[in-house]
Amino acid sequence: MSESSEVIIVGAGPVGLLTALGLARQGVEVTVLDSEPEVVRSPRAAVYFHTTISILKKLGLADEAHAIGLSSTEFAMHWLETGEVMRSDMRDALEPGQEFDHNLHFGQHILAELVIAHLDHLPNARVLWNHAVKALAQDARGVRLAADTDEGEVRFSAHWVIGADGARSTVRQLAGLPFEGMTWPDRFVATNIDYPFLDFGFGYANMVVDPDNWAVIGRLGRENLWRLTYGEDAGLDEQSILERLPERFAAILPDPSVPYRIDNFSPYRVHQRCVPSFRVGRVLLAGDAAHACNPCGGLGLTGGVIDADALSDTLGAVIGGRAGESVLDFYAAERRRVFLEVTSPMSANFKRLLSEKDPARRAQDKAEMFAQAEKGGAEVRASSLAELIKGAPMPVEPAVA
Repeated sequence: MSESSEVIIVGAGPVGLLTALGLARQGVEVTVLDSEPEVVRSPRAAVYFHTTISILKKLGLADEAHAIGLSSTEFAMHWLETGEVMRSDMRDALEPGQEFDHNLHFGQHILAELVIAHLDHLPNARVLWNHAVKALAQDARGVRLAADTDEGEVRFSAHWVIGADGARSTVRQLAGLPFEGMTWPDRFVATNIDYPFLDFGFGYANMVVDPDNWAVIGRLGRENLWRLTYGEDAGLDEQSILERLPERFAAILPDPSVPYRIDNFSPYRVHQRCVPSFRVGRVLLAGDAAHACNPCGGLGLTGGVIDADALSDTLGAVIGGRAGESVLDFYAAERRRVFLEVTSPMSANFKRLLSEKDPARRAQDKAEMFAQAEKGGAEVRASSLAELIKGAPMPVEPAVA
């Protein structure tokens, strides 16, 4: 069996789906393939900065995102060993004239489902589940793919293929691209927990600083469910991590005697990695397939959404005859530069700040952060970094709506 499409996107996470929607709204025929049977609901990113919300508006999603999500402007740092708290308001760090002055909180899977609902109304877009890509070949005319399905092997042909299939990207591997960088020695554990953090002075977005019990804690949406992510010994298996949860929560929660409920639990390894090129001929990469960073600061999904916007603009312009293929090289070079110069070092520094072992360095970090907060310094606020992650605008004219 063989099928064809103008563009095939591998990966039905937010980055792949947003890229598909951006292209489909320009009239491009798009097929999204994913090996999963449905949208993955395990704990993942849940905070959308103001730059991300602007992209959602561009794609006709902002009104629904605001109806679904929880709006916030505050960010708080908590020092576990001293009980000190530093609060910041992102509005103090924004340049005048920003379209949105807040963040939105809701699960990444909810965004994926929202985008799919919009794609379902477009005759030139489709999402195919249970399609595990296993082979890829390309020449000057196009790309050929093979995927395993429940009914057997299906072959596809396309003019362009986009790999948005995450840090373990099959497309990246089939394109022969190494994933250069490092893996953090500790294991991250993402949990969804029902706990009254607001009663203990927490904001909707929080970082807990401690050499042993650091954590990132954020509200997931309108319901009282929170994402609590912490670090664990990489040598432990999943069952051992689960058995240690009460002990770890006793150290991290402000009052562990207050009852809590864990709704989800997901240990995973975290990387700081990037491909040498986001483009190999007619194969392009976006999101975690191209670059991966630790989640401290919430910069990974932000960078991926900006990739999706930039790639749908540039590839749409090429297909629509508004630009030559060189704009795809610009996309590849600029998004890689931004990751290496901004996203990766900033996220790595957030991780270091949270888990710094040296008491003197920890004290110095805290003093600097309080001083910057008093000055209204944007360096302290993860949300302000979203402006830097945007990078240079893509050199294409927008499609006519």
